[in-house]
Amino acid sequence: MSHTAHIRSHRKPRRSASTIAMRAGVAGGVLSTLAVAGASGSANAAEPVTQTLELPTLTADLAAQVAQSADVTQQAAASYQLQAERDAAAAKAAKQAKTDLAEAKKKAAEAKKKAEEAERKEAAERASRAAERTTLSASSDTGSSTGTGTSSNTSTSTSTSTATGSAAAVVSFVQAQVGKAYVSGATGPSAYDCSGLVQAAFKQVGISLPRVSQAQSTAGTQVGLDNLQPGDILYWGGAGSAYHVGVYVGGGMFVGAQNSSTGVVEKPLSYDPPSGAVRVL
Repeated sequence: MSHTAHIRSHRKPRRSASTIAMRAGVAGGVLSTLAVAGASGSANAAEPVTQTLELPTLTADLAAQVAQSADVTQQAAASYQLQAERDAAAAKAAKQAKTDLAEAKKKAAEAKKKAEEAERKEAAERASRAAERTTLSASSDTGSSTGTGTSSNTSTSTSTSTATGSAAAVVSFVQAQVGKAYVSGATGPSAYDCSGLVQAAFKQVGISLPRVSQAQSTAGTQVGLDNLQPGDILYWGGAGSAYHVGVYVGGGMFVGAQNSSTGVVEKPLSYDPPSGAVRVL
């Protein structure tokens, strides 16, 4: 025993077993806590920290707004497409109209040119016939003034004989066409219109008449209906504006290409009384 053991102040108090055990438990708990904290710290240090973003929840109102926006976008796209189609159709129509207008102008120009050529040809024919009539008239006047009475009578007789021969040929031709068809614009030989028949008849005796009835009604000398001779040209309507022509064949009869229902017929003057007549032969 120590020499100081008898002194109370120097004697360490004895620790009870329970105290020791409690202190050991506290220490163990602290150590355990420190171990867990260390492990946790190590784990936290090893793994990166991530941040989680919460997206807004798609509510019924938001869904309706999205659907409405989609409908508006679709309608706008359809409207743009419709407008584009209309613009394309308008452009195509304008292009076609321009083409049609150019074609119409071209056809009109061609028709005008043909009409002018026909008019010039007809004018030349009228001038030629007028010159022939003037020459024949001058020759007749010269023969009458220079010849004797006998010669004059002979000349008149010859002239009448020639006119009768030509007239006979004209009459014979038109009568041979009776029963054939009437076709507007036709000049034979299987069908005629009124002026086509008259023109063809006088062509047989070497006389070139105008093609249309208006011109044929002024192609010769005007004669009265009470002084008609075979071969005279009858016309209906005014001189220069006649709408129909035919040929007087004698005996109060005429031949004409009347219409599509009757064709070429021989009828009395009372069937369709003419307005006037001209004598070419």
